[in-house]
Amino acid sequence: MNGTESQINDSYRSIASRSEGLFKDNGSRFIALAYPVETEQEIKEIVSSLKKEYHDARHHCYAYRLGYKGDIFRANDDGEPSSSAGRPILGQIDANGLSDILIVVVRYFGGIKLGIPGLIRAYKTSAADAISSAQIIEKTACRRFRLVFGYLNMNDVMKMTKELGLSPESQDFGMSCSMEVRVRLSSVGRFLELCSKIEGCSAEGMDGDPGAM
Repeated sequence: MNGTESQINDSYRSIASRSEGLFKDNGSRFIALAYPVETEQEIKEIVSSLKKEYHDARHHCYAYRLGYKGDIFRANDDGEPSSSAGRPILGQIDANGLSDILIVVVRYFGGIKLGIPGLIRAYKTSAADAISSAQIIEKTACRRFRLVFGYLNMNDVMKMTKELGLSPESQDFGMSCSMEVRVRLSSVGRFLELCSKIEGCSAEGMDGDPGAM
């Protein structure tokens, strides 16, 4: 492993499962729902489902951050005054150093306007409550590879996977063998180096963006 790879920060924090939070103010209820997510498609489906489940609510505001770098994010006010809902929710995600997380706050209007400071406090507090109820976990960013090798080289390939602590996700052992593995980012260089030393073994990257485990 070279010096650059050893410095790769491929670990990050997320949540293990759905959690909930609640805040009430002047009759309004703010129900916060936090989810572990990995794709924007998942997020679209969850938000759409919640809008159907809580169809009688006034607003369905949300924020999310994705990826081990946390560089994919969005904050949505869903009709609340600009930056009074989505930004406070995202602020709590960031304050806790989380990624691969979506928080949706469903608001039932109580008939009394809270003002922008009141809204910011409500969305911030409800999101914080959902996070405090969640189990925080550490995730590792990985890249998926498909290994192709000859049957006679199987022992060398299995020795390599054992050395790197890899668990094959799928495998096919015939005259021509193949195996899919997830390799943590900080180990990719070592993985490719070991592959190159096994005769007839090739490693093909299967996705452009790192996944997680």
